[in-house]
Amino acid sequence: MIKLLCVGKLKEKYFQDAVAEYEKRLSKYTKLRMIEVADCSYDDIEKVKEKEGEELLKHIDERDYVITLAIEGKQLDSLSFAKTLDQLEMQGKNLCFVIGGSYGLSSSVLKRSQMSLSFSSMTFPHQLFRVLFLEQLYRAYKINNNEKYHK
Repeated sequence: MIKLLCVGKLKEKYFQDAVAEYEKRLSKYTKLRMIEVADCSYDDIEKVKEKEGEELLKHIDERDYVITLAIEGKQLDSLSFAKTLDQLEMQGKNLCFVIGGSYGLSSSVLKRSQMSLSFSSMTFPHQLFRVLFLEQLYRAYKINNNEKYHK
């Protein structure tokens, strides 16, 4: 099972449709549990990250292997991501991926993670990034199962 923690709700129907499509595709390979926590609106950015971080941490179990998705994380190509995913699942890890809000992740969430991944040094809206992540997760399962997938 893979748990995906996200800050904020998907508002646009086209993002909701894309996420639903990848959830359907991924159901062949794994159980996906998506949890959304509310995004905060304070004037202080650190306060926003800390409050969102507290909410995220409520959904992280002691046994979870936490992988944060952040600009400062390690960049992997799709094959390396697939291999990493396969190795972690073979070790029986409870995988928990975390996508932060507009200002990123709190230091407490980053400290809790065992791995941090970056898809790019560019900044993406967190709603769009959720779709990008699910596509790469699906691609990883296709790779690991030696199945064709369009490029």
